[in-house]
Amino acid sequence: MNGLTGFVLRRAVGAAVTLLAISVIVYVVFYVTPGNVAQITCGPRCSPEQVDQVARQLNLDDPLFARYWHFLQGLVAGQDYSTGTSVQHCSAPCLGLSYQSDQQVTQLIWAKLPVSLSLVSGAMVLWLLLGVGTGVLSAWRRGRFSERVLTGITLAGTATPVFVIGLVLMIVVCGELQLLNFPQYVALGDDPEQWAWNLVLPWLSLALIEAAAFARLTRASMLETLAEDHIRTFRAYGVGERSIVGRHALRGAFAPVIALNANNVGSAIGGAVLTETLFGLPGIGQELVHAVKVVDLPVVVGMVLVIGFFVVLANAVADVLYAVADRRVVLT
Repeated sequence: MNGLTGFVLRRAVGAAVTLLAISVIVYVVFYVTPGNVAQITCGPRCSPEQVDQVARQLNLDDPLFARYWHFLQGLVAGQDYSTGTSVQHCSAPCLGLSYQSDQQVTQLIWAKLPVSLSLVSGAMVLWLLLGVGTGVLSAWRRGRFSERVLTGITLAGTATPVFVIGLVLMIVVCGELQLLNFPQYVALGDDPEQWAWNLVLPWLSLALIEAAAFARLTRASMLETLAEDHIRTFRAYGVGERSIVGRHALRGAFAPVIALNANNVGSAIGGAVLTETLFGLPGIGQELVHAVKVVDLPVVVGMVLVIGFFVVLANAVADVLYAVADRRVVLT
């Protein structure tokens, strides 16, 4: 347990350093690149005096290190922002104020985050079931006609854009067959049943793309594990093939799947832009597209930081799960 505890602490420190590096990059891109940040923050209707007031409020005349320190203080302890006519306090963790609505970016993200988490969590369950199941079956049936069919399906899934799958599903399921209504997001707390039914097609659209990668990885890992010496020993002792595949080979091949799933969960929160836009889901992806269109830079920066946080968190959790599955990792 001491080895595992030390491993977790090292990964936690590494995650914190990575998040700090992300904040530095985001700060440089947002505050150091050319452009009148005070004018953009205050808005086009502000007078020169109001712009100067905003510049002083944002500490734009301070040295670079001092400005970055104020930026970190906003994340930890909050910060006061001038809207040109008044001062508004932004509670920690402060990611700034929206140029369009003067709303705190943190509040805006909290309002959109449950939608994206609903999409990614449901899709994750599906892509693991479909991808791992297809990969195991493909490795088990290696060299047979069914294995070639499954390989062709996974290749087609990898090459098909998510918006194509989403459009086809809506046309067939909602239009031709009329099995479901066109998706319209309903909050989980309002109606759990309608929440699930309205997310079935978005889940499938995102999961089918990701499942193809999991199927290929699982198949390769399974074939490699099935060729190892201990698997041949099990066969020599007369252990059934189903037991070998389900109890021994799958466990050995599951470690790469854990790593890939961590990357997918973290990136899918920010990468589900097309899915949310296609199905009209009011999540982080759709809000990010809107913020880019109207050049609402604090919202864009806040979204980038939150997405980076989830990517780092997902990979840190994957490292811990990897160590639990294979205790040899704790020694590294």
